[in-house]
Amino acid sequence: MRALRAFDYVIVGAGSAGCVLASLLSADPSNSVLLLEAGGAESRNWRMKMPLAWRDTFMDPRVGWGYSSEPEPYADNRRIPVPRGKVLGGSSSVNGMMYSRGHPADYDLWRDLGLAGWSYAEVLPYFRRSEASWRGESIYHGGSGPLTVARHITDEVLYPRLIATAERLGYRHLDDFHGAAVEGFSAPEFNVHRGRRASTATRYLRPAMGRHNLVVETGALAHRVLFDRERAIGVEYELNGELARAHADREVLLAGGAFNSPQLLLLSGVGPARDLEALGVAPLHDLPGVGANLQDHQTVGAVFAASGPITFESHLRLDRLALSVLRWQLLGSGPVASLPVGAQGFLKIRPETRGADVQFLVSPVSMGAHAWFPGWRKGAGHVFSMANVLLHPRSRGRVTLRSSDPRDPPCILFNLLEAPEDRETLRYMLRFVRKFFSTAPASGLVSQELLPGPGIQSDEELDAHIRRSVATAMHPTSTCAMGVDSEGVVDAELKVRGLKALRVVDASVMPAIVGGNTNAPVVMIAEKAADMILGRPPLAPTALP
Repeated sequence: MRALRAFDYVIVGAGSAGCVLASLLSADPSNSVLLLEAGGAESRNWRMKMPLAWRDTFMDPRVGWGYSSEPEPYADNRRIPVPRGKVLGGSSSVNGMMYSRGHPADYDLWRDLGLAGWSYAEVLPYFRRSEASWRGESIYHGGSGPLTVARHITDEVLYPRLIATAERLGYRHLDDFHGAAVEGFSAPEFNVHRGRRASTATRYLRPAMGRHNLVVETGALAHRVLFDRERAIGVEYELNGELARAHADREVLLAGGAFNSPQLLLLSGVGPARDLEALGVAPLHDLPGVGANLQDHQTVGAVFAASGPITFESHLRLDRLALSVLRWQLLGSGPVASLPVGAQGFLKIRPETRGADVQFLVSPVSMGAHAWFPGWRKGAGHVFSMANVLLHPRSRGRVTLRSSDPRDPPCILFNLLEAPEDRETLRYMLRFVRKFFSTAPASGLVSQELLPGPGIQSDEELDAHIRRSVATAMHPTSTCAMGVDSEGVVDAELKVRGLKALRVVDASVMPAIVGGNTNAPVVMIAEKAADMILGRPPLAPTALP
């Protein structure tokens, strides 16, 4: 056992939330902070910096946890890959970099569940504080925060036709998904800084790592939270094959994400007592909601053949790609400095839903695209790939322990498609894709449907396709959810209920998943949590029009 070290704050997990917390808490030189990360440094992998290369990294076992779900009973018993970043920056170092906050109604729902301080008007100031938007400072955006939000350069041929089609179908063309109106079609935005990935590691943690009061330990796998009765007093972790302990004089902060935070609580004896006893873990605090309420956006794809060589495939010819990489290295610009997304829509199809139900993404490239060259390797072909993302799933899953060994991955069960409403919405979206690409001018961009295929028409045939192809959007949340009832794991100040000096600060605290990508909301949660931890008054709510 290594010698015990004491800090004011011990943070477990240097992901999207942990990097933010480490930066903000250590900004006061009187605070000592230890940040524990099981993975290594993000700076060792140049591909992480290049936006276009994200698909080469998010499933890379060298920088990921390698998780997969248990057999999904409503999805043909398939095991769903669960890529999560095991590296400084966590999943913000391997994700698709899309900046999206969700719908204002998502946060008003949190308030309506009894969680004071989490309405849209109250969280918007923290979104603004975190953001350096290309749009500049406004009531909806920040202009000088750490997290760069870059404009997406749209295709001059495809984007106008996609938007014109959306307008013909009755949808608005938005200037900003985060303005006064948020439902409709527009171009997405990305966390890219001067052509390079803007993870929380690069934008929050790296500028703080020279501080004498911040210690960052990589390769440190947390085993359990240490307690003195009901008070968290530190963390036991493994470093280079040796056990170590760190004492937290003020608080222990769990920021491991929707899988690892509940796993660490369970390993520490915090969770459903009967389940813990069955695995040989001594229960410390019976808290039935730990690991429950797992939510993730469900997604089903569709693919159409392009009507000609009009897609991003042309940029992937080896000689052109090599020149683009050189341009990116020298100037931070060009095709590899962004992602090939043609257009995005947030659509409301169920009248009872707060905000948009689905996210519709059109990408002018195959999901299996790769470098190609005549006579060397054939390309994936000119296609349009669509992602149909269910934003408010009714199905609920669970995270449980596989064993009492912290090196064993947790058991993850999403229960994808358990709720009939989820199947109905995805079925609707597959038919919507067909309608969209049979409407001019988008109809002129495609020649034929490749997936699901024109022969799949009935509800039964579409459901079978959905069962064999459904995946998640890799946005897991809600397994240590804020709540005021018996299922709540943390309160509105993110303190673990019934315990002292222990908080959870990551996507797992969302009581209900937001209707958009989850990285930006997690950064907001960590920004707001830092004020709570430091005893500062919250930022004043925004006076919205």
